[in-house]
Amino acid sequence: MDSLCETLQKLKLTAAEGGVDNLERDLDGLLKALAHSNAEASEKIQESGILKVFLDLLAPQSSCAPKVANIIAEIAKNEFMRSPCVDAGLIPPLVQLLHCKDQEILLQTGRALGNICYDSHEGRSAVDQAGGAQIVADLIRSLCQNTEPANQRLLTVFCGMLMNYSHDDDILQAQLIGMGVIPTLVKLLGIHSQNAALTEMCLVAFGNLAELESSKEQFASTNIAEELASLFRKQAEHEKKEMIFEVLAPLAENDTIKLQLVDAGLVECLLDVVRQTVDSNKDEDIAELKTASDLMVLLLLGDESMQKLFDGGKGSVFQQVLSWVPSHNHQLQLAGALAIANFARNDGNCIHMVDAGIVQLLLDLLDRHVEDGNVTVQHAALSALRNLAIPVVNKSKMLSAGVSDEVLKFLKSEMPPVQFKLLGTLRMLIDTQADAADQLGKNAKLVGRLVEWCEAKDHAGVMGESNRLLSALIRHSKSKDVIRTIIHAGGVKHLVTMATSEHVIMQNEALVALGLIAALDLGSAEKELEGASLVPILHRLLSDDLSAPEIKYNSMILICAVMGSEPLHKEVQGLTFLDVISKLRSHENKTVAHQASLTEQRLTVQS
Repeated sequence: MDSLCETLQKLKLTAAEGGVDNLERDLDGLLKALAHSNAEASEKIQESGILKVFLDLLAPQSSCAPKVANIIAEIAKNEFMRSPCVDAGLIPPLVQLLHCKDQEILLQTGRALGNICYDSHEGRSAVDQAGGAQIVADLIRSLCQNTEPANQRLLTVFCGMLMNYSHDDDILQAQLIGMGVIPTLVKLLGIHSQNAALTEMCLVAFGNLAELESSKEQFASTNIAEELASLFRKQAEHEKKEMIFEVLAPLAENDTIKLQLVDAGLVECLLDVVRQTVDSNKDEDIAELKTASDLMVLLLLGDESMQKLFDGGKGSVFQQVLSWVPSHNHQLQLAGALAIANFARNDGNCIHMVDAGIVQLLLDLLDRHVEDGNVTVQHAALSALRNLAIPVVNKSKMLSAGVSDEVLKFLKSEMPPVQFKLLGTLRMLIDTQADAADQLGKNAKLVGRLVEWCEAKDHAGVMGESNRLLSALIRHSKSKDVIRTIIHAGGVKHLVTMATSEHVIMQNEALVALGLIAALDLGSAEKELEGASLVPILHRLLSDDLSAPEIKYNSMILICAVMGSEPLHKEVQGLTFLDVISKLRSHENKTVAHQASLTEQRLTVQS
């Protein structure tokens, strides 16, 4: 390192005297020392104060400029040197060098700016203030068509510089998007797809920008889908495929791009990946299988892309995805079930799938996961069954196929996501199905579990769905036996609480169910209704100007229904119901106003 100190001293003197040959020699000495031990040499360079000397040597007319830029690029590989480079004022002269035509100057300047920006807020800020990003973006645009190796290397450096400049910084990424960098990079990828280094840098830049929501629209206006699908087909190496996957995942969140990727044939590429990796035990193949199948499921979240692949139930992709469900691979089972759930997003598809026997596929899958099963597979299969049960014509077919019996096997599950989907599936199945609601509503084990889950305060979704299913069992069965099972299990208080929900639909479902309880078996329920403060709650709902018309209407129906109970009748008399209800006679909703008149008469007669 003594020779380095000597070189630094000489360089200071030579720079002051202006001897070009000696300058070149001393700069070569610095580069040699950096190549030997970069960190140590960089430290000596910083201590020597030579960075200030570099300012004059970076002038565009200086023959030393490329070597000085190269030295800055080398020292800026060290984190501790980036701020000193900024503090020494090196950024503005480096940015000015970007106006040169000399390829070596451009290359070393791009490297220097890129390394200074790497993980350095000061570096990025200085380049931003000097307008460096715009100049580099314009250079990439102007050099884009040139496929000479030296130019490709320069483009790779410039792409890397922009990536370092904007990495993990939403504001700078948005700035680049505003400069129109995305269409340029997509064009670059198409023209230079044979150049591995440049392609890789484009992919990293895409991955950097694609996370930003504002980028998706710009990506969608390019042929990025075709370029990525084409590039994917050419890849044999796992690492390269993984890089493309990392770009595809955020892009495929956009519905327009989903459809473009389907049109570009990406789905066939994904199916090939699945076929090639499904029987492998290698970690990288297992990871690739997961990524490919997850991406396939993501593409199906777009309505147009999903419908295109469904193709009236005849689509080859749809058929192949179905073959994943009986697979022995858990990841494929999961992806297959999720894919069915995504295909089951409109009535036509659901009806076709039930008629095609897909329900049995899902039941067989669930049966394999009852004892110590895979929770994600259980959740996905139940999601698919829930969606399939939405069309009215499917409900009786699915009940006949034994769906409710299979679903009930998961009552013992302690996993909230499974509980949530189980409840939703049963609620969909019994909608308008009186016999099924009657049968399930008399199942004490089911009703007991529902009452237990109605108290699952840590899991609002499970709690809400349990309440809704309790209500649905009563509303669709209209059965005294069902009501008694629910009263016996302690479910009435939960329905009363549900009437105070922030969701109008849940309030209404609760009030209708309570109305049926009062109409069909008031004697058995009066203690629970009194204990749950039903009458004061109804008074509050009727007094509240914010209550929806249907809530006011059903509250009045319920008030009339509970008048047959002596203790509840007394509670009604003890509150100012007549005052509240007389005001509702002038309610803007005619149904509410009419019911208010009827309720007022009833209360007056029975008071």
